[in-house]
Amino acid sequence: MLGDQLSRTSPALAAIRPGVDCVLMAETLEESRHVPSHRQRSCLFLSAMRHHAHWLREQGHLVRYVTLDDGENTQTLADELRRAATELNARGVVMLEAGEHRVAAAIEGACRLHGLPLETVEDPHFLTTHAEFEAWAKGRKELTMEYFYRQQRRRLGILVDDEGKPEGGDWNYDAENRKAFPASGPSPRPPRPRRFVPDAITRDVMAMIDRMLPDAPGRLDSFGWPVTREDALAALKDFVSHRLSEFGPYEDAMWSSEPFVYHSLLAPALNLKLLDPRECVDAALDAFRRGRAPLQSVEAFIRQIIGWREYIRGIYFREGPAYERRNFLDEHGRLPSFYWTGDTDMACLSRCIGEVLDHGFGHHIQRLMVTGNFALIAGVHPKAVSDWYLSMFVDAVDWVTLPNALGMVMHADGSKDSPPVVGTKPYCASGQYVKRMSNYCKGCRYDPTLRTGPEACPFTTLYWDFLDRHRSVFARNHRMRTILSNLDRFEPSHLAAIRSQAVAIRVRCGISSA
Repeated sequence: MLGDQLSRTSPALAAIRPGVDCVLMAETLEESRHVPSHRQRSCLFLSAMRHHAHWLREQGHLVRYVTLDDGENTQTLADELRRAATELNARGVVMLEAGEHRVAAAIEGACRLHGLPLETVEDPHFLTTHAEFEAWAKGRKELTMEYFYRQQRRRLGILVDDEGKPEGGDWNYDAENRKAFPASGPSPRPPRPRRFVPDAITRDVMAMIDRMLPDAPGRLDSFGWPVTREDALAALKDFVSHRLSEFGPYEDAMWSSEPFVYHSLLAPALNLKLLDPRECVDAALDAFRRGRAPLQSVEAFIRQIIGWREYIRGIYFREGPAYERRNFLDEHGRLPSFYWTGDTDMACLSRCIGEVLDHGFGHHIQRLMVTGNFALIAGVHPKAVSDWYLSMFVDAVDWVTLPNALGMVMHADGSKDSPPVVGTKPYCASGQYVKRMSNYCKGCRYDPTLRTGPEACPFTTLYWDFLDRHRSVFARNHRMRTILSNLDRFEPSHLAAIRSQAVAIRVRCGISSA
């Protein structure tokens, strides 16, 4: 049982013979070091695993649990499976399908090497089976999420009438959900999300991480994520009661003193299977029916659950293990070192990365339009960006982070023969977007209105350079033609100055060499 498979209703548990079959759970350094996992991410996984193992034992299951600091731990999942199989004289292995191609391949290889039959069970946690997603995708030229989402609404009977038309008349309320806070900031302040005081099990994990992973990035002292089923249900209730009503209008807003704003913070519990997506949808629908949350917010939240989350997972498994090697724009820059420290004079990046270091969290616009946008327009290698997201966020599992980072953020999941899969256009923007949606620019040394010169915002310089560098590629995209036409307004000397300053920025940030 892997660390993101902690559902109490897992079908892998259904066939267990009490007193005969054994549940294997293993903490390994490999899983905290194949990318340098944030302290809070490691703590969340390991604490949740230990709490789940305790629950399994209470239900009468035999559990073989290998801790990270066990002296006999081989520190890889494959070797721990082989060791357990030998010592238990195992006849076979049953496992819920892994959420990462790398892990699935390691388990399959270990079973082949040991001559063990492996039964892999499809994960019923999700609302869309692999066959259902493939049936939707088959024959389509573009796998547009919006059309998938509408089909999900009809198929699941969510916010539609008897004729399959959307409740309220619109399929989504994106146009109304892009409000920025006024210059004075949010008033009243968004309610703080419920945080959970570490219990004895979590404190033991925290101490072990300090011993075993001393060089791991991020802070641990602010840890407060739900690590049990009961905690996760309390977090869901807290969101629906206190933040759901304002989530929709301000889901894209950013503010320097509000790292969580109105966001749910439920993705970590969902991705570890402490929560079921159905109960999240039902809770939001109940709030709407009772008049406690408007359709605008409820639809936005449900779209993330039944639309985007299911769509991203479908893309990950449909595209397969080779997906991670795509690099549509042929970018090869290094990830700047400040992504691990927050030490940069760009205020927006310093703030957003600092919050990730503090909490292992950043909401979707911070990920897409600040940390992701900079990496995109600066020309960082897409796999380096994907690995950073997998490293630094508590909700990170490969099926989530790879399509989001490679496809949505980096516009990299196309090939010579086909356009990018996830994004119909690159999500790139100048510093003007950051200024409009946040207060990050206030007091920053850079001016987002300037393209060149010592005070020019690097986002703005790099944005225009990015469009210029990839003009021939983007000219084939009808959604980019109007934007590209703005380049024609620039004098050749001004465009040359933008290019020169962009090169200097990339060198200064360590993205490329002089």
